[in-house]
Amino acid sequence: MTTSKSLPARPSLESLRKQAKSLAREIAAGEAGAIARARVQLPNVKLPLSLRNAQLVLAREYGYAGWQELTAEVSKRLGKSLEWAATQARRVIHDNDVERLKQLLAEYPALLSWQGNDSDGSLLGIATSSFGDSFDAIREQQFTRAACAELLIDAGAVVTPSVCDGLIDSRARGLLQLFQRKRVLPHTLTFLSALGDLDAVRACLDENGNDPAAVNEAFLCACRFEHEAVASVLLERSIALDAELGKHVDGSAGRLGFVKYLIEERSLTFVHATPAGPWQAFLMEQVMRAVHKGDLTAFVSALQRERWLLGEPCVGFQVGLIERATLRDRAEFIVALLDLDPALRRRRPPPRSQAIEFACTYAKTHLIPVLTRIWPMPDDLPHAAAMGNLPRVKHWFDESGTPALGDLENHFPCNSTRTRRHLLWGAPSVQQVLDTALAWSVVNRQFDVADFLLEHGADIDTTWSSHEPASILHELVFQGNYDSMRFLIDRGIDMTIRDYRWNGTAQGWALHAAKDQKMALWLEEAERQREQESR
Repeated sequence: MTTSKSLPARPSLESLRKQAKSLAREIAAGEAGAIARARVQLPNVKLPLSLRNAQLVLAREYGYAGWQELTAEVSKRLGKSLEWAATQARRVIHDNDVERLKQLLAEYPALLSWQGNDSDGSLLGIATSSFGDSFDAIREQQFTRAACAELLIDAGAVVTPSVCDGLIDSRARGLLQLFQRKRVLPHTLTFLSALGDLDAVRACLDENGNDPAAVNEAFLCACRFEHEAVASVLLERSIALDAELGKHVDGSAGRLGFVKYLIEERSLTFVHATPAGPWQAFLMEQVMRAVHKGDLTAFVSALQRERWLLGEPCVGFQVGLIERATLRDRAEFIVALLDLDPALRRRRPPPRSQAIEFACTYAKTHLIPVLTRIWPMPDDLPHAAAMGNLPRVKHWFDESGTPALGDLENHFPCNSTRTRRHLLWGAPSVQQVLDTALAWSVVNRQFDVADFLLEHGADIDTTWSSHEPASILHELVFQGNYDSMRFLIDRGIDMTIRDYRWNGTAQGWALHAAKDQKMALWLEEAERQREQESR
């Protein structure tokens, strides 16, 4: 390994990233000096150089085996060794590398009390948080890391309430049982209901079962975890505390039918709904189910009949209806809801929502005129790119072509901790804005904007995706967007990029996740043709 550079006493990670991007651009432009540098470090690498390989070349020029080792040295010199260790721990937890996690904990004991700025906060939160619903054992194994969680608990990690609540949100049954065995799960009616421990639930009700709110919460939790017997016992107690609930239930589906319906229907999952009790949850489920089934008549009838759903206490539910309708491209449901004059129309400022973000991410920008009846369109680079507004996109660059974004907090995703956390993007940066703008322009077939962004610093090999790190090409597989895939392939996207969760290429996603053999073959042929043309 030939070295030709030395790090300054206080190196800049951002500067190193820019050096790697500059090297990749110079090689793509055919500059002989840059190509020679790549050949010294990576004699057999295919050109043009991906950003990852450009980072590897740069790391080796500085005398390090790889980019990870280089960035670790930068963190240590800047006095951020614990943050570096936390970053490494996140990665080894993802890889389920228990032995490496043990080593990190031995070297950095402070990791057990480390708290990040993310909602998953601690390492235990990272090990137990779930990307999606984990009720199925296979999905729980894919989305959570029980062995790492057990190691952290045994090592003395603090079990916060948010970590335990997350187990219920994701329906991670295996982790609930692990926490129960380790005696770190709260001994409350809700958690006993989630475990399905009928005897313990009855004992808890005998001791302190006169709080309607606690019993109702436990009932809904039992339904969420499909514990029919536990839910039936809790429903009887709820009815004993609220005779009106009994009248509603008996006059509709009946008690057993009511329980079965709430077990089978989970449309409120990941929606900002806060039902006051079982009957309210039942009605909310019916309305949301109508959105999912595309039954506009049932949707409008239910809202007209239960007008309390349009009131101020249900604003979060109203937002959830619009978000789900956006994801399913059901403009008529959004219009119908707004025509019923829900409270969210009068809320100032309007309630927070991901509806416009969803429209930009999933190629639903034709819904923007309806959504802007509630939420103003953000004036930033990514949203201008999604809409194909090239003059406004150019506004965010100075005369030399350098990004001039002003306050990054005014641009998505720098103003979204949740999005950056999901993509493992860390602190806000100009590159995050550029790459998101590129992704949204490509997804929405705004190719003139995409070309401009590629010419001005956006990374075609970005790890952007709608949920976890992957590539724009991965995302397009599920959208069936051949035009945009061809655009990226023609401009040299690295088709070997693998996603963070399953370590699969876009072609692998097409074959195994989307079950689209035609698309998988198309991607395989496109890659083969490009390789032949580059020879």
